[in-house]
Amino acid sequence: MNIIGIAGAAICAAVIAAMLRRYHQEYAILVSITAGTVILFSVFFSISPAIHQISTLLSSAGLSSEYALILFKTIGICFLAQFASDACRDAGENALASNVELAGKLTIIALALPLFEKIAQTAEGLIKG
Repeated sequence: MNIIGIAGAAICAAVIAAMLRRYHQEYAILVSITAGTVILFSVFFSISPAIHQISTLLSSAGLSSEYALILFKTIGICFLAQFASDACRDAGENALASNVELAGKLTIIALALPLFEKIAQTAEGLIKG
């Protein structure tokens, strides 16, 4: 799906959600979440060639595939946490949205710990000579 299709779908969903919001708030939220999910999945499927290209580039540079996996997981966590946070804010649940954002950040830190360990080992090796 191209950006024109994504923008069109988002505008249509926003108009439908705005019309529903007057009478049925819960349906408006469902329309918004459903449209966001469809757009998110269509973007993920359309960027899969780019992900493959980045993975190939990293492996040709001699970097471990573990690093590419951590990179892609981190990007996915960012997108999902932002999407869930925005959905919570649309539903009027600001505290829950903040908790989702915090959970995403902590998950990314936990995911990156092996990289920090590798950097520390490399620095230690350079210092010891």
